[in-house]
Amino acid sequence: MKKLASAPLSASINGVALALILSSVVTMAHADQLSDIRARGTLSCGTQNVSEPYAFPDPSTRQIVGFDVDICNALAKGLGVKLVHKPVSTDARIPELKTRRVDVLAASVAFMPARAAQVDFSNQYFVAPIKILVRDSSPIKTIADLAGKKISASEGSSSAALGASKLPDSRLLTFHDISSGFLALQQGKVDGLVAGQLILSRFAREAAQKGGEQYRLLPGSIFEERIGVAINKNEPTLVAAINQILLNYEKSGELQTSFDKWLGANSIYKMTREYKVEPISRS
Repeated sequence: MKKLASAPLSASINGVALALILSSVVTMAHADQLSDIRARGTLSCGTQNVSEPYAFPDPSTRQIVGFDVDICNALAKGLGVKLVHKPVSTDARIPELKTRRVDVLAASVAFMPARAAQVDFSNQYFVAPIKILVRDSSPIKTIADLAGKKISASEGSSSAALGASKLPDSRLLTFHDISSGFLALQQGKVDGLVAGQLILSRFAREAAQKGGEQYRLLPGSIFEERIGVAINKNEPTLVAAINQILLNYEKSGELQTSFDKWLGANSIYKMTREYKVEPISRS
């Protein structure tokens, strides 16, 4: 009887030991994601899939290309591993990272305190200004000139919230979408339109192509969204490695080349890079 009783006990002890060992192995597997990536020889980097010019399908090759995709390539090259690029939807970005279906995100993830509670951010690799568009014939020359004037924005957008908080002396009118807000500017119902520089530059460019009333961006911005690589919490060695890669990417001139191609002088947006790779301000 003693032998019969001791056998299951031994098995139970062995089972507990095995579970502890497996638990330790799993813990060790996630103790240093940088070591995991290097041992695996691949970096799974997520971007958005339909967000031109950050990450979008090239109509001729069907491959996802863009500014964020270049960042993914730079990270894999810097780590000395092969890139496994994974396009993800906007809503799925953070869940894909937290469930470790991707190692990192270079997916236009702007720093926000609520996001920083879930994931860590690398140094910024892009800064997206929120600016004001006015009619070229308007006497308004500066953001301060908008005091007492009407401005439009897309309803429920971050730009609308920023317009209300940063321009309290202006009257904010929100519209169903950004195109309706621009139509209000065209019709003279408002004096300015607040939104991201990219979309405002597109409106101005399209108007220039059509002729008629022209538009211009006011100098300066009311806010700047800071965008970095999103990384899972408690991965300090991976964060440090990515920060160094981004610094090297900037020093080599490759960041500027990519910026000019997708957003700057060689693109339709003609943006000027006025930021550096540096830690994201939390203020």
